[in-house]
Amino acid sequence: MLDGKVNYGSVDPVPAKSGATSESSITNSGKENKVPWWSYIWDYDPTRTHTERKFIQKLDLSLLTILSLGYFIKNLDQTNISNAYVSGMKEDLKMNANQINLIDVAWTTGYVIAIRFFVGLVESIFYPAAHFLIGSWYKPSELGKRACIFHASSAAASMFSGYLQAAVYKGLNGTLGKAGWQWLFIMDGIISAPICLAGFFLIPDLPENTRAFYLRQEDGDLARKRMDDIGRAPRQKLGWSILKRVFTRWHVWVLAVLYIIFINTGPSSSVQPLALWLKAKKYPVSQINIIPTGQSAVQLVTTVGFAILSDYWRNRALVMAIATSLGFLSYLLLAIWTIPIGLQWFAYFLTRAAVAYGPLSMSWANEICGSDAEERALVLGIMNASGYAFNAWLPLLTYPAKQAPRFRKGFIFSTGAYAVQGLWTGVVWWLWRWESRKEQKKGRESEVDEVEEARGEELSR
Repeated sequence: MLDGKVNYGSVDPVPAKSGATSESSITNSGKENKVPWWSYIWDYDPTRTHTERKFIQKLDLSLLTILSLGYFIKNLDQTNISNAYVSGMKEDLKMNANQINLIDVAWTTGYVIAIRFFVGLVESIFYPAAHFLIGSWYKPSELGKRACIFHASSAAASMFSGYLQAAVYKGLNGTLGKAGWQWLFIMDGIISAPICLAGFFLIPDLPENTRAFYLRQEDGDLARKRMDDIGRAPRQKLGWSILKRVFTRWHVWVLAVLYIIFINTGPSSSVQPLALWLKAKKYPVSQINIIPTGQSAVQLVTTVGFAILSDYWRNRALVMAIATSLGFLSYLLLAIWTIPIGLQWFAYFLTRAAVAYGPLSMSWANEICGSDAEERALVLGIMNASGYAFNAWLPLLTYPAKQAPRFRKGFIFSTGAYAVQGLWTGVVWWLWRWESRKEQKKGRESEVDEVEEARGEELSR
């Protein structure tokens, strides 16, 4: 890993068992060195055996699917607040000041207090624990896409919540004495229950301790070898030494700041500037819920697209910088405000193109801390906890609901935050390159010492 185009995405060969067939022999059909077209959008390794390919497919269908569904319902339950707010809840509950901001403060504060800081010890809270799991099973060339597909389920949840609220408002408003926005919460609970139950059986823990019913002993052996091949360490016995290892390295401090900036580049989840802008323009409730789903579609497509580019180019920092520049442009246009209406629509939708930065930063942290499993878990938890510790109060100052839909102070703040995010991404990239070069130099010196030692032993004979 010598420069920005690091080799974190290289895939080491896994020895084939007798009779095993590699991907290249399956896809080439006798044509030597022919790369399949899908290799440009999905991970491809000509040395990957048929056994490994089937194993990755099994992971995608089980681990990735249940994590994505879990994040889907988490965001469905979270998004319903903003949809309900513009669908009658504001008027019914007389939320005429910044009460929606205070709801976010209460939610985020509980989110942080729930032992999130110690996620590396208990592996309990969903989002950082999910990224830890993904980083424990997938190689770097596979990691970015899976992390972003997992995160893109939040966009799907936002879209679904908008359509669900529109349908519920039209079909159930007033049924059994309940308003349409109240039925939204009931429907979310019904959808969530079976997914929670499925997660108990489908989440496989880690390669070194998995007891998942759908994984054979050979799958566990292969998973452990895959992680060993890329230098991603398994968990070790916990001790107080982990605190020294984590807090005397630059990783936790710099990556925590990186995520604090990302989480706070925009408003809190319940304050949706586009929906509030539509409400101020007297759009009907159904359109206020449906039109913003286009933002979620932009987020879904760009998140998966940037993940593919990130894995293909083997360069997290470059793709994260591109996402940052799109966020900067969108909020700069909104901060100017007096722009053509078409450009204003464009800016609102473009804001979601920057969301891919989040899962890519988690993937990057998985790789930067890959040689120490305990550090990797703790750093992911601290990143998330730090981001939301600030998110518990900062949006109340930058995006108070009373200032909707203009949000002049908020849009200016977001423009500056994206500029800082771009600079800090460069800081992380430089530090990782410096550390990688230092480790490679140490490795070369160690090899020279071993050669000289062996030569000395031969001469002494």
